[in-house]
Amino acid sequence: MSESQGLHASPSEWPRALFYVALLFSIYQIVTAAFHPVSSQVLRAGHVGFLLLLVFLCYPARGNGKPFQPVAWVLGLAGFATFFYQWYFEADLIQRSGDMTTTDMVVGLTLIVLVFEAARRVMGIALPIICGLFLAYGLLGEYLPGDLAHRGYYLDQIVNQLSFGTEGLYGTPTYVSATYIFLFILFGSFLEQAGMIKLFTDFAMGLFGHKLGGPAKVSVVSSALMGTITGSGVANVVTTGQFTIPLMKRFGYRPAFAGGVEATSSMGSQIMPPVMGAVAFIMAETINVPFVEIAKAALIPALLYFGSVFWMVHLEAKRAGLKGLPKDECPSAWTAVKERWYLLIPLVVLVWLLFSGRTPMFAGTIGLSLTAIVILGSAIILKVSNFALRIAFWIALGLLCAGFFQLGIGVIFGVIAVLVAVCWFIKGGRDTLTICLHALVEGARHAVPVGIACALVGVIIGIVSLTGVASTFAGYILAIGRDNLFLSLILTMLTCLVLGMGIPTIPNYIITSSIAAPALLDLGVPLIVSHMFVFYFGIMADLTPPVALACFAAAPIAKERGLKISMWAIRIAIAGFIVPFMAVYNPALMMQGGDWGATLYMLFKAAFAIGLWGAVFTGYLQRPMALWEKLLAFAAGAAMIMSLPISDEIGFALGALFLIQHFWRARRSVPAATA
Repeated sequence: MSESQGLHASPSEWPRALFYVALLFSIYQIVTAAFHPVSSQVLRAGHVGFLLLLVFLCYPARGNGKPFQPVAWVLGLAGFATFFYQWYFEADLIQRSGDMTTTDMVVGLTLIVLVFEAARRVMGIALPIICGLFLAYGLLGEYLPGDLAHRGYYLDQIVNQLSFGTEGLYGTPTYVSATYIFLFILFGSFLEQAGMIKLFTDFAMGLFGHKLGGPAKVSVVSSALMGTITGSGVANVVTTGQFTIPLMKRFGYRPAFAGGVEATSSMGSQIMPPVMGAVAFIMAETINVPFVEIAKAALIPALLYFGSVFWMVHLEAKRAGLKGLPKDECPSAWTAVKERWYLLIPLVVLVWLLFSGRTPMFAGTIGLSLTAIVILGSAIILKVSNFALRIAFWIALGLLCAGFFQLGIGVIFGVIAVLVAVCWFIKGGRDTLTICLHALVEGARHAVPVGIACALVGVIIGIVSLTGVASTFAGYILAIGRDNLFLSLILTMLTCLVLGMGIPTIPNYIITSSIAAPALLDLGVPLIVSHMFVFYFGIMADLTPPVALACFAAAPIAKERGLKISMWAIRIAIAGFIVPFMAVYNPALMMQGGDWGATLYMLFKAAFAIGLWGAVFTGYLQRPMALWEKLLAFAAGAAMIMSLPISDEIGFALGALFLIQHFWRARRSVPAATA
């Protein structure tokens, strides 16, 4: 079974054994989240065990060939056996913590090797090499010169740190992956299978498809909406991009620009509240703040980011004279909502729970359960022809939702079981059950790359925790930043972008936040802002050359070189490079400190600066811009970004001067052009 036939194929095409393994994985995660039958340590071990089993059954050792099934099962079951070892001998492992037996060593080493190999198969060699360097540092760092040397650790100490306890492979990222992230992935998978993508796409098409540059604006809006349920950039590219990129090309957008718009919009889904990406949950757990605080800090920057992309698309459409679709070819936005409005119920409830102070674990469990009930219930209701009975069904479902939080989890699961039984016997109900089954399996598929990355970066967390090397690196950054905070920010940004060339956003954030974020905190940057700074540039790494993962994902759809798409993407995503710096110098932009007046002022200033730079990089506002106009507008935007005395005043003055003369010249050119 090749990779394309494995996790990347439709669930209906999967081999039966793989299908059931993925299904059991999702059931295990739901049961442990709802009923907490095992300890946190066993929960994490089970999560990693299922991940290893899935990876070795699906991903070949090299290339796109077929895994040799006997070896695949041996490796997969060996990884799964580490879960049973942690479960069965849990009490013994706690009692002899640190005093490892020979069997403990064998199991621990097996786990480390298998996680490294699984990550290599899923994500390539870059992340295993980086984690391998940290592992080598733990074993051999005592021989290094100067401040980098540590006191020295034996192999059994390293294995104990990484394979047992909660500071290595089973660390915080794995815990978050096994709880919040998996539940939210399942939540998005259920809504996606039920038709939420079509709802968002039709809604965006109805609102913007007929406007100037409509197809590209549909891409921006639909990707922003998709971000509310998926929080995965590359997944967004390959789902919404299949529709939006060909549509943009059809209406005259250059292939590279079309791919850049989709890649930029899709990556923004990870910073778009309320759900955001997996990193947001890891961040909340790492710095021990409520998730709602992370979402609150991300809100204004996310709006600026998508507003910037929308603005760039609008200017490019004006420059090239690109029209939208005929209005009669666009679906009705409100008809799309009318047909699938019930799918919004779980999303609204989830947002309310997250912002009312409930834990992501509780919100995810309730949101997922409610999604299943709405999908199953709507399948039953839509089969009822009698209008009065249909209304009664909706009222009953509404009352159930209203009393949802007062019900025990057992009652909720009982309601789901009853709905499943009813769907089994009604016409078309089994199709809905198949959708739910596929959603469970698809959720497990989407969890694999995230979970494996979270497990492997535990090596870095474990070694950093054991050796204390993070304080050494932080000292170097502090020594630089003591005289120049801006230089420290540039070095941190470059670290994120370079690491992002070879590793996904999650390990990028974890590595950089472990090393650079504490230094930024010591330099006076607020806690959430310092971590968000690292988070943002970890996302931007998927748009910057030479790797630009999101752009290369868009390349085959756009039929254009990924590098060319990347060059457009970094111009379109200019807000992603500006906002983090502005937030560091004035945290009010992330609603951290200051009053509402300061926040509104920062919002206006950032929007003005981004608007000017959008015109600069597009080369068009009311008319094509001359070189000196571009330089003037660029200088105005740069002055507003800098946090220096009177720099804002200079920026606003230059910006006003640019706008006055540009609009005056544009008006003068109209009669001449007409004549």
